[in-house]
Amino acid sequence: MEIEVIKELIKKHTICHTNIVWKALKAESYYRNKNDILIYDRKKNDDSDNPLRNADNRISSNFHGLLVNQKASYMFTAPPLFDVGNKESNKRITDILGDNYAKACKDLCINAANSGIAWLHYWLNDDKQLEYGVVDSKQIIPIWSSSLNKKLLGILRVYNDTDDKGITYDIYEYWNDTKCQAFRKKSDLTIEEGLEIYTMFSNFIADSNANQQSNEFNHGFERVPFIPFGNNNLMTSDLDNVKPLIDVYDKVFSGFVNDLEDIQEIIFILTNYEGEDSKEFLSQLKKYKTVKVNDSGAGDRSGLQTLTIDIPIEAREKLLTMTRKAIFEQGQGVDPQQQDFGNASGVALKFLYSLLELKAGLTETEFKLGFGEFIRAICKYLNVECKSIIQTWTRTAITNDSELADICNSSVGIISNKTILKNHPFVEDADKEAEQKKKESEEKESDNDDYKDAFPNKDGDEEGNKNDKDEQ
Repeated sequence: MEIEVIKELIKKHTICHTNIVWKALKAESYYRNKNDILIYDRKKNDDSDNPLRNADNRISSNFHGLLVNQKASYMFTAPPLFDVGNKESNKRITDILGDNYAKACKDLCINAANSGIAWLHYWLNDDKQLEYGVVDSKQIIPIWSSSLNKKLLGILRVYNDTDDKGITYDIYEYWNDTKCQAFRKKSDLTIEEGLEIYTMFSNFIADSNANQQSNEFNHGFERVPFIPFGNNNLMTSDLDNVKPLIDVYDKVFSGFVNDLEDIQEIIFILTNYEGEDSKEFLSQLKKYKTVKVNDSGAGDRSGLQTLTIDIPIEAREKLLTMTRKAIFEQGQGVDPQQQDFGNASGVALKFLYSLLELKAGLTETEFKLGFGEFIRAICKYLNVECKSIIQTWTRTAITNDSELADICNSSVGIISNKTILKNHPFVEDADKEAEQKKKESEEKESDNDDYKDAFPNKDGDEEGNKNDKDEQ
């Protein structure tokens, strides 16, 4: 693609992307417990000049981080399993996914929850081995088709880099279904005046047996090697529904703490005090526990009074409780303060997780599409047939283990043993458990057969009878 075309492409798509980046940065700051209360301008508050208001505590509540981590742990503590219909192929796919697979799943979930969409990138390393990784969503500008199926036509990956001379550049990688092209500009220049070809790739030339620097290379995947993972059908951040509520909670709670701190400071009102200044007054009060004032007779109001702060404790407590409840309802999470479910039934526990399950279900629907594309890309790399993919998703939640165990025990003879093993609370791998049970059963039979060598087998009897006849 010509550089002038790239310029127009960048200018067209980066305008809308700026707003997406800003929202993602805000969600990430809330995820890291850096809420807006920390940058709240107190001067706009009417009480900022009140002499009774000196404390300025900023308490940031990490509700967004809790809700996001809840969803990520609920969905991906046990990451999805894939079955393409062949055990050998499944094993090769598992080998490609590797040890980093579970972490990649959680990173995708957290990234999508903050940005509305997450991106998985895969490539071939120097040894022609398939690798993959989660790319920061703020770096990705997708280019979609206008058709109803919304096909991904290309990707603009934008990020910053600093060279050996300390000059900072904006790097632009354009990926389509055949190749990647690289461009760059100095960060202080515009696209029009600063964009240039960036020779960041090294291509091996077989004829000359040498490497040639170039700004493009053919990736050979026959599709854009970036896979989207939407957070929901609208691709919105989880912060959108709860940010106003979190801000209210932070303000009320911080104001409550400030009031409690300010109330400890007593403001004295002195009328007709004999002393010279407030320093002498405090010294006399500390030393003698008394204060001398001038009394001008009847009706005189000379003396010592104090100013105090009235705190509407009950109203604030109720507001905090209501706001907290609304946060977990709007954020579709599980309030950890609900600790009265120690002996709750399975139905009660499912109800406790009902909102979280609704949110997880929306994310799972979008993620299934992404994982399906990824597994097919792996199968193509492995040259493995992949007509259909069965995805098995497992939720991680508090369960009533004794109740589940009783259900499994009462289901013996009604449903298959494998199904029972899969749903038993103590079994993680049903196949391994079945093999272990078979092995233990065989060992038990072998130990109990104490008389197996005491009698000859049938073949032995026949052989013995034949020898007897021959002797006769």
